[in-house]
Amino acid sequence: DITLTPNGTGVAQVGSAVIKTAGTEDMWVPATAMSPTATAGCADIESIETSAGRPDMRVLDFDASTQEYAQYSVAMPKSWNGSTITAEFYWTTTATDTDACIWGIQGLTVSNDETIDQDFGTAQLATDNVISGAEEVLISPTTNAVTLGGGTPAAGDLAFFQVYRDADDGSD
Repeated sequence: DITLTPNGTGVAQVGSAVIKTAGTEDMWVPATAMSPTATAGCADIESIETSAGRPDMRVLDFDASTQEYAQYSVAMPKSWNGSTITAEFYWTTTATDTDACIWGIQGLTVSNDETIDQDFGTAQLATDNVISGAEEVLISPTTNAVTLGGGTPAAGDLAFFQVYRDADDGSD
């Protein structure tokens, strides 16, 4: 028999082992997993050296004055409930800046035997106010909930995402 007992903080346990409960999951998607779009794509992946013997950065450059896009796809985890997703953007700049950068994301899911040729869902934005020096890691605020386009989302679906810098926004 297995008995579930709270450990005093509301976390379920079996004996002394904490059981994982449902909640927000993280999925890291590095720039190296993304590709510029065929139309209005950002720059190709590139290695940028910080200083010799220190970490190199693998980056996709987005123009400050032209809206450009990158895409990636992932198989959604079997534990995904088919609901909305949110995103945070990890990024950097090569100059000291004090203005904002606005990142956007939109996506769609495709189940077995469905066409990929579908519209992305509505984009959600994250505005990150840059108060930084060159090559600092910047992490945007979390976007609002992103509803994915396509059919009815389900665990195990293939999800396609499009990210972009919203250079058309006057605040960027």
